Formats: sequence, C-alpha cells, structure tokens
Amino acid sequence: MAEINQRAKGGKTKSLFITFEGVEGSGKTTQINMLHAHLLRMNVDVVATQEPGGTRIGEEIRRIILDPSFKEIHPMTETILYAADRAQHVYEVIKPALDAGKVVICDRFVDSTLAYQGVARRIGMEGVQNLNEWITDDLYPDLTFLLEVPYRVGLKRVQERKAAFDRLEGEASSFHEQVQEAYRTLAKFFPLRIKVLNGEDKPENIHHAVMQEVNRLLG
Repeated sequence: MAEINQRAKGGKTKSLFITFEGVEGSGKTTQINMLHAHLLRMNVDVVATQEPGGTRIGEEIRRIILDPSFKEIHPMTETILYAADRAQHVYEVIKPALDAGKVVICDRFVDSTLAYQGVARRIGMEGVQNLNEWITDDLYPDLTFLLEVPYRVGLKRVQERKAAFDRLEGEASSFHEQVQEAYRTLAKFFPLRIKVLNGEDKPENIHHAVMQEVNRLLG
C-alpha cells in the first residue's frame, strides 16, 4: 500500500482531515472531544463526526451493524454496509466541509474497515482498500491518531461504562487481537500519516501530543 494524500496532491492546504482510530475502548471519544473544544477556542471552523453514523442514513446503518441480535450478518454484507455508510458520510458531510476549508475530525474512517473487516473478518485488505478508494474518490485523512491500548484493557473500559456490548464489542478475544495487530501493521504501512500514541497515558498528556501534531499542520 502506497502512502498517499489525494487532497494534498490537488493543492488544498486550508482544510484538514483528522481521524482517530483504535480498538474498542481506546479513548477516541475523549480525545476527539478535547481536540474539538480546543479548536473551537482557537476560532477554527471545525466539524466533529463519526463512523458508522454521522448522517441520518448512516445512523440507521449503524443501528443495524451494531445490533447484537443480527448475528447472521455475513462479513461481506458487513463490509458493504460500512462502505454505504461511508459513501453517504463522505459526500454529505466530510467533502463539503473540506471544500469549505474546514477542519474535519472523524471517529474512525477507512483504517477501521481495513482492520476490522479486511483483517479480522478476513475479507482481505486489498479488496477493502480498493472498495473504499472507489467510494471516497481516493480520500484519505491528512493525519490519523492511533490510540494504542491493549484490547483487553479497552474492553474492560467499555464494560465499565455500559450495560452490554454491541455486536462488534461482543466478538471473541481472537477477533479483537487481530484488529489490534492489523492497526499496528497499518501504522507501519502509513508512517507519515498515522501517529501512534499511548492510549493508557493521562488524557491531558495524549491531548498535548495530539495538539503538537495538529498545530504543525495548521501552521
């Protein structure tokens, strides 16, 4: 996989697309909220969103994907549902915001599908990458933060804050282990884009590291 940034090639410099990735319970939401609030204080025009979801149609897809009662969803069906969610999200929310020169912060993007479906569901990373490059018109984030937390620690965090796991959270330990290893592999594939941070560090310390990288791109 070659490291690319299609928007940078097109000469767009004002907008910025930032994503957060990690296993379940890695602390993405906390860091997204902190970054969003910080950028607002800086008077930066910023949009915070998530996948699956982020649009009205996406929320319905999210409900299906995460519903633990839908155990019969085939891995390929799951992959295509994520792709449909992403297509709507990109063309309804992400691209219009970027075209308007805004900063977009997204909880999960293509890297999640590569890790969860491409590797853990064994669909294949190349097929998943080709599908997502097609539906997003080769859109990749400018910067991705991978919050590295042992998957067992992350699942324990999730268990402490909610009554029951969703369909993906409730998968076997081997599934979550494969997701974690896939993320580590992706970080090696895309070293310029993916910044690995210790998700077990204090939230304030992680936020400081995030802002160092973001400020460097914002100039």
